[in-house]
Amino acid sequence: MDADAAAANNRRRRRCPSSAKANPSTVTTATTARAGDSLKGSPVDVEDEEALECDPEVWEMFNKNFRQVQTVLDRNRSLIRQVNDNHQSKSANNMVKNVALIHEINQNISKVVSLYSDLSTDFSSAFHQRETSGTGSASKGSSPES
Repeated sequence: MDADAAAANNRRRRRCPSSAKANPSTVTTATTARAGDSLKGSPVDVEDEEALECDPEVWEMFNKNFRQVQTVLDRNRSLIRQVNDNHQSKSANNMVKNVALIHEINQNISKVVSLYSDLSTDFSSAFHQRETSGTGSASKGSSPES
């Protein structure tokens, strides 16, 4: 990637301000469309660019969901360490404990899947709500033909 392309790519990346504290182990960035870029052949005008950049309610929802996911993943990391320690000890009692720990890990994986599913549904709903409320480009009548 040459310097001009890298600079253009960096200009397209924006971090949405949020009232929530950032999780130090994760960083979230969004790539937004800029005037002159195209989304599947549709031109993006300056007014649409502002609408695409940041919706504080949607970002707050994402932050909340990602914090929940990160909490569960951190718990699983801890459980996996315990399972490894128990396994290395080769103690029969610790091996029995691993059964419950592995069961909790599996439940947590299901929880993460559910959280990501909810996140996908929430994102889709927010996108469609924006489209129907007149903020999205589809409701403004912009199309490749016009």
